[in-house]
Amino acid sequence: MSYLRTASQETWKWVVSIDQAILVGVRRWESTLMTRLMRLLSRMGDPAAWAVVGLTLGAVAGARDAWLLGTGAGLAVAASQVLKRLFCRPRPTSGMGGFAALVAIPDRFSFPSGHTAAAFGVAVALAGEGSGTALLTLALAFGIALSRIYLGAHYPLDVAAGVLVGAASGLGARLLVVLSYAGLTLVPLGLGR
Repeated sequence: MSYLRTASQETWKWVVSIDQAILVGVRRWESTLMTRLMRLLSRMGDPAAWAVVGLTLGAVAGARDAWLLGTGAGLAVAASQVLKRLFCRPRPTSGMGGFAALVAIPDRFSFPSGHTAAAFGVAVALAGEGSGTALLTLALAFGIALSRIYLGAHYPLDVAAGVLVGAASGLGARLLVVLSYAGLTLVPLGLGR
């Protein structure tokens, strides 16, 4: 049993070393213009920004798209917050001596990235909708994900996990909203009309 524990600890150390090396490598792109762009992208992933986008989308494209956006983002944020408290991985500013973030850090836990999860939750939820927002939200989601690494708010592994959490949440949102609009229910879960 101790051999397995030692092997898993060594594997985790190797993964963390790669994670840190990528983070430091991305930071080499640092410039004033890049930092401004990445801060803008990161702010676009804030909850207040998604609320404004959701309201605008509802007014322009209709309630269904607004429901998809809200449900995708909501499921992703809820899942990422539960996982953050389960894993309790410290942010790069705490886990790497001498490393400073280029943006305010919203909480102390890093894994997974909530901004990235919400962005991909929205992008996947809106994928395939005729409103023309799918490509735009997917490009924005990738930009937000990259910004969280560049700004030092997250390790790359945190962002990758955020992509997966977001994609699953977006699929869940599509299922819930599509079934709801079709007048169907998920009877065993007690969801739907």
